[in-house]
Amino acid sequence: MTTTEWLRALVPLVADLPQDLEEAERYRRLLQALRSLFPCDAVALLKLDGDTLVPLAVDGLSRDVLGRRFRVAEHPRLAVLLQGEAPQRFEPGSPLPDPYDGLLESPAPEALDVHDCMGCALVVEGQPWGVLTLDALQAGCFDERHLEMLDAFGKMAAATVAAATRMNRLALQARWEHTRAESYRRAWGQPERKLLGHSAAARALQRDIDLVAASDLTVLITGETGVGKELVAQALHARSARADRPLVSLNCAALPDTLVESELFGHVRGAFTGAVSERQGKFELADGGTLFLDEVAEMPLPVQAKLLRVLQSGQLQRLGSDREHRVDVRLIAATNRDLAAEVRAGRLRADIYHRLSAFPLRVPPLRERGRDVLVLAGHFLEENRSRLGLGGLRLDPGAQAALLHHDWPGNVRELEHLIGRSVLRALGRNEPRPRILTLAAADLQLPPAEPAGQAAQPAPAPEASPGQGLRESVEDLQRRMVQDALARHGGNWAAAARSLQLDRANLARLARRLGLP
Repeated sequence: MTTTEWLRALVPLVADLPQDLEEAERYRRLLQALRSLFPCDAVALLKLDGDTLVPLAVDGLSRDVLGRRFRVAEHPRLAVLLQGEAPQRFEPGSPLPDPYDGLLESPAPEALDVHDCMGCALVVEGQPWGVLTLDALQAGCFDERHLEMLDAFGKMAAATVAAATRMNRLALQARWEHTRAESYRRAWGQPERKLLGHSAAARALQRDIDLVAASDLTVLITGETGVGKELVAQALHARSARADRPLVSLNCAALPDTLVESELFGHVRGAFTGAVSERQGKFELADGGTLFLDEVAEMPLPVQAKLLRVLQSGQLQRLGSDREHRVDVRLIAATNRDLAAEVRAGRLRADIYHRLSAFPLRVPPLRERGRDVLVLAGHFLEENRSRLGLGGLRLDPGAQAALLHHDWPGNVRELEHLIGRSVLRALGRNEPRPRILTLAAADLQLPPAEPAGQAAQPAPAPEASPGQGLRESVEDLQRRMVQDALARHGGNWAAAARSLQLDRANLARLARRLGLP
């Protein structure tokens, strides 16, 4: 490495320090310079978050690494790097497992156990901030000279990180960001959960969350089943001025209509059969904080009128009581339905709809998020690796392609369950258990993607039986659809109603009219 080559790589990084760059771009340039200076096949920048290292940028590693979380206690090489004052090199025969085994882009299987590795800790403001890691597929790529070079580069990397940290700190203070979220988690014992993704759709969602979180506007989160609407609600609360107060949740679809009012507003003793004591409702429990109403379209019409009064005046009455209670609550609601259509169908009050949708926030489905599916898959792979005690867990190129081409009707929830099932299948066909478990496309058992340009053909309309009029034909079709929905959901009426986009009570009335048991 000549002085000219060294300066050619470092001078642009120095010039970047005072620039207002996006964090991702700043780190991309840092890793690009690192790979140009060292004979390596992969580099990564990881930030320390509590007892876990979180990848912020990678080059030469599988895309799913960005979704993984590396607990320091489970990865001794990373622990050594964090504790060391100088860069460290791990010999090819080191007994310490490498966290990236099997995760380099298209690695040759025979090279997995022999690659060279070194890294260093990054210290910012006197505290360990994270680590830089370098991996090579061939043994003997690194020597003492490279350790000296990495020591110098690590100081430049720490300066780059410090610049990004200062930029972020100003932005976070302006948006009521990290410190209040931390105090909320400590006070209420809830683990931190973060939205993952680097696609344009995911970044736009994050910007909208940052925009509205610090206000007290009511937010209506819409999106398909399984996209992570509850996670968005948690992010809104954690970034708000109410982050050190409780976030209380209620799933309106999980309760019988007769109990929703009591759950929301509370009740006094004797208000109804079984009310043996006075009880606070969710609004009172969330006083000063945030109330999250999931599946809000399932709320009965009589309860909607009382909810409107609380939203307008902040006053409520417990069921069976004449006494007023005043509450200060920020409301977040979520639904997978088209609420405007619900209003037109008479299942939702128009005034409630307009109150709830002060700031609509759409969560994009997974099929609109491009390669985010690999980031999320990496997160779930790491969870399964840790839970099952595996040395490594990876996707082969065929499995990655299958994930990218699937339509994901169940979105992130479907992906989470798919990864869990696939890991078990892969374990079942690998005896004895391998050190690095590789998931193939066959383990995923995803249906083949439709050829490009081939549109799905609509199902033919059912023909009326001889002698049937329009009304009888429509009822016949309704009867079959209700029966099919109940069969798909194992007789669960609430789930069947959601799949048919009906209120449970309306479905029950329809079934009685159609003569169904």
